[in-house]
Amino acid sequence: MLTIAWSPAYHHPLPQNHRFPMEKYSLLPQQLLYEGTVTQQNFFEPQPASESQILAVHHANYWQKLQQLSLSKQEIRRTGFPLSNALVKREVLIAGGTVSNAFRALDHGCSFNIAGGTHHAYADRGEGFCLLNDIAIAATALLQRSSINQILIVDLDVHQGNGTAKIFEHHSAVYTFSMHGQNNYPLHKEQSNKDVPLPDGISDKDYLKLLDYHLKSTLDEVAPDFIFFLAGVDVLASDKLGRLGLTHAGCKARDALVFETCYKNQVPIAVSMGGGYSPKISEIIEAHANTYRVAAHYYD
Repeated sequence: MLTIAWSPAYHHPLPQNHRFPMEKYSLLPQQLLYEGTVTQQNFFEPQPASESQILAVHHANYWQKLQQLSLSKQEIRRTGFPLSNALVKREVLIAGGTVSNAFRALDHGCSFNIAGGTHHAYADRGEGFCLLNDIAIAATALLQRSSINQILIVDLDVHQGNGTAKIFEHHSAVYTFSMHGQNNYPLHKEQSNKDVPLPDGISDKDYLKLLDYHLKSTLDEVAPDFIFFLAGVDVLASDKLGRLGLTHAGCKARDALVFETCYKNQVPIAVSMGGGYSPKISEIIEAHANTYRVAAHYYD
């Protein structure tokens, strides 16, 4: 059975002119329930990440500045969000949701967080709508508190997981794989264990061919006993920040490739939502809902 971390607190109020579509965090669970992909039994209320879990990844002075709301104007501008207590609490809750997700995936094979994928957060700073790195926090908690020895992070958001790559650059137990737009944010890319840069406008066929090859070869090389999947839908051609050329069918096929690979190899998978910035919120919800529909086929 799929388990899904969700809280009303995921929907954080932002200025009307802000380009981040917060409403998707409320609309997506409504859509999944309405169409019958999931029921209320699939959802669980996440608990905030503990301070010890956060400090296992993030620097103490950065965490203190977040708690005291003492980031500089430049640091706040880099995150893209107006800083507030509510925003920090939201990020801590999302990180806790991904931690719970990981441990539930060990029991159920697959678990989701209707949020997360905050892969631009570094150990000492936030960037690109990310304050705390939820997958890094959850991966570290898994290594500390479970029998998991080798983790693979499959980051298919259109933007490189720069913060995640930097956090784990010297951690052999966590292998970072990022397939992203080569001409997109961030301008300065970190070095993941495996980076697959993509040209602008890449088609479904070419994207899926690359993913099929690199995902399978990475599994053979790494032999992970756990996978984190960052399932951003900003790979769509309609995405205003994406620059790639995928259709909804191509994005769905991407998800099917990941879930089928994990299912066949019996590797537990924890999924974080990632980005999605199409002008029409309906297109964002449909693409994210497809990820759950595909997973339900394998893990229902």
